[in-house]
Order: sequence, then C-alpha cells, then structure tokens
Amino acid sequence: MKVSATSASPVTCSAEAIVVAVRSNKQLTPAAQEVDVALGGVIQGLLESGEFSAAHATTVVLYPTAGVAAKCVLVVGIEDGSPEQAARISREAAGAATKRLASKQRNQVAFFVPFPAPASGVCGAMVGCTGQDLYRAEKKLFPITELLFAGLTDQQLVEGQTLGEAVNWTRELVNAPPSDLYPRSFVELVQATLAGLPIQSEVWDAPRLEAEKCHAILAVGRGSVREPQLLMLHYRGAAPTAPVLALVGKGVTFDSGGLSLKPSEGMLDMKCDMAGAATVVGAIQAIARLQLPVNVSAYCGLAENMVSGDSYKLGDVIRTRAGVTVEVHNTDAEGRLVLADTLDVACGQGVHHLIDLATLTGACMVALGRQVSGVFTNQQAWCDRVLQSATSAGDWAWQMPMHSLYNELISSPVADIKNVGDGRWGGAITAAKFLERFVGDTPWVHVDIAGPSFSDRSSNWLDGGASGCFVPTLIELARRYGGL
Repeated sequence: MKVSATSASPVTCSAEAIVVAVRSNKQLTPAAQEVDVALGGVIQGLLESGEFSAAHATTVVLYPTAGVAAKCVLVVGIEDGSPEQAARISREAAGAATKRLASKQRNQVAFFVPFPAPASGVCGAMVGCTGQDLYRAEKKLFPITELLFAGLTDQQLVEGQTLGEAVNWTRELVNAPPSDLYPRSFVELVQATLAGLPIQSEVWDAPRLEAEKCHAILAVGRGSVREPQLLMLHYRGAAPTAPVLALVGKGVTFDSGGLSLKPSEGMLDMKCDMAGAATVVGAIQAIARLQLPVNVSAYCGLAENMVSGDSYKLGDVIRTRAGVTVEVHNTDAEGRLVLADTLDVACGQGVHHLIDLATLTGACMVALGRQVSGVFTNQQAWCDRVLQSATSAGDWAWQMPMHSLYNELISSPVADIKNVGDGRWGGAITAAKFLERFVGDTPWVHVDIAGPSFSDRSSNWLDGGASGCFVPTLIELARRYGGL
C-alpha cells in the first residue's frame, strides 16, 4: 500500500474517491465546506435533514455528477476530543472511511481531513481497508492501492505508514491459521520479514531450551509434534551503555487447553493466543525502521499446547528456569508457564525495564470487557510511563491491583506456587502475581490483551479478527524511552 502527499484541492483532486470530515457538533471542516459549496450544499442538507448525524466514525458516501473531479466523496464524522484522545480519534475516523470505501477495489483515495494526530490518521486509513480474509477467493475488503493525504509533512507520512504496516503485520500474524503459523514457522517468517533491518536474532530450539533449563516452556510444548522455540530480537539504536527496554510476548501458536481441554467454541479462535508475540515483533520492526535512539530487545516464548500421551499433566511439578517450582492445577493456564521462563531469560540478559503482553486470561475480559487491556506492575513509576504511552497512542488500558494478599491465592502445598488462583475469583490478578515471581526487582509491567487483541465482531473502523492493539503503545513507549 503506497502512501503519498497531495497538493491538490478537494474540488480538483482527481483521485477515485476523496474523504472530507464533519465534526461531531455538525461543523464542516474547511475542506468539507469547499466541497459542499461545489456540490450545492448537499452535505449541509444531509445534516439538516438528519440523514447524516456526523457522529464519530460514521460515514456517508456521495456520487456527484458535477462540481468535483472525484467520482466519489466520502464524508466522515470526527469527534472533538481532548489532546489525549487525538490518536484514537484520528485512527478510528480514518479507518471508518477506508473500511467503507474498501468494499470494492480502488486505486487512489485522497484524505482532506485535519487529523489531530496525523500519523495515527495514516495508520488508521491503512488498517481500516485491510481485512482478515487472507484465504478468501472473494475478498470482502480490498486494500486501497494508494492513499493520498493533504497537509501532512513527509515525516508524518513516513511515521504513519511505518505504524500502519507494523499494525497490519501483527494482525496478519495473529489471523494466520495454526496449520501455517506454529513455533518454527513463526521464527522463520519473522526472520525473513526483518531481514535487512538492524536487528539481530537468536533462536533457542528444544535442545537449547533443555540445556538452559527452560522446563516450563518445554512442558507446555511437550504434547505437540512441533517443538517450542524461544526467539530473541535485539535492536541497538543507542549507546551500548544506554538502558535496554525488553518487550516480552506470549506466543502460544495454538491453545487446545491441553488435558484441561477447551470446548470447541472456546478453541476456535485460539490461533490468536500468540498475539503477544506478534505485537512485540510488529513493534520492534517499526522501532528499527524509524531508527529510534533506543536499545530494545524482544523475547517471544513460542509453543503449541496440544494433547498427546506425552502432554504435561495436572499434578505435575515443573522446575522453571528461575528455580521456582510450579504445581500444575490446570494445563489451560499455560501462557504464564511460557512467560515464566521467557521473563527469566530476559532478566538474565540484564534488561533495565520489562513489559510483557499476553492473551492471558478470560478473567480480564470479565473485569474490563473486550476493548480494554488490563495493566499490572511491580513499580508504579514504570507503570505510569506505560499508561501515558498507551493514552498518547490511542490504546485503551486500565491498571489493576497487585496487593500482596493475592500471593496467598497461588500458594501450593507441594511446590513453591501453583499455576492458577482461587477458582474464578481475581483470575487476571493471580495470573499477574504468578508472573511477578519471575521478574525480580526489574521494573515490570504486564499487559493482558485477551480482550482487545482479537474480536469476532467488526466495528466501523476495523474488520473483525486481530486488531494489532498495543503495537502503537510499544512504539510510543520506545520513543519516550529513547528520549530519556
């Protein structure tokens, strides 16, 4: 998908379709006013008649026979919000426009919209016209060949395109079926995609994981014919003595639940259980392409949680790489086991700050719904920086409690801890308390993206399936981290 600037006016622009905006208070933006005059007041008429409400991310399409050069005019409603909402508003409005226009193949669409966050507007336009229909012969959404933007600088275009490509790559990884994307193929695809970028990669296969005493990752992957992997990616954009930001992702490429078998309806979307790993590789790709002055390492613990005669069992006790013993009470609580060893590897390499992302618990969705990620921490100052980056990037997040009393809920009579808490209660928190045991004193934030990372419902601005959430946050976090 090509992204370019245009210096044409909305009336003279010869793109197949142009996009103009009306604010949610029904005030036409300057470009919309110009088009409205050229079309004899049709946009104002739609507003006055109530045919178009101008609510945020709603659209109406006009096919004028005269007055403007474009054959199609799309009018999108754009919300008036605070500066903290600028990225979200821009991404959603742009995505709604291109998603509506992507119902047929279009070569050029030009935006004449005053996005409050221009790069996010470019990203949203790229994401909105890209669907999950990777394997459909008859597509539902057709990515637009070239997107034109008026009034944006070259830097804004480059940043927006880089962000959009990172989000779409993450979405593509998460949407891929587990027969195509499994631990080894994930590694190979990521290495091929990142080739040519200043990113060094290292892979630990099953024998190396055994030598490194990563028994938790190995236990989860033991029931599959496809061996687990640990992928490490290192970008060094700052001085060797500068601090290192670690991005850690859960990469369970398919989760059957193991012997604690999921029902069919709960298993169907479990290709998405590697969304954390996809998020961190999408982010580090963009960080390297933008040449941010920061040192970043990404760690992806990759495994399939399958059922066989060699599957790990309820009642097993696993000695993790950190030496902490874990009693298995549920083989469907596997993501925290994969992350336990992965976090320990990251800490052992001397990183200075950690953030892990995982589709970890349905309990987080019960607490916060489908659109908001839960955030947990062992250091408030670091958590505040992550939350500020999420707000600036337009990702919804909410901090959850980590009181010491929750530690009791993961205690085990036969091992140091167990891999589940007290039944249904506080499940997202007890999962985070489990992970906390493996980060030591390193400032750490855990983000449970189980809700917003994947949806079976489409919105006005995004097709169903993978969302690519928190890729923008990680890029913004790295940008701010490098500026310290």
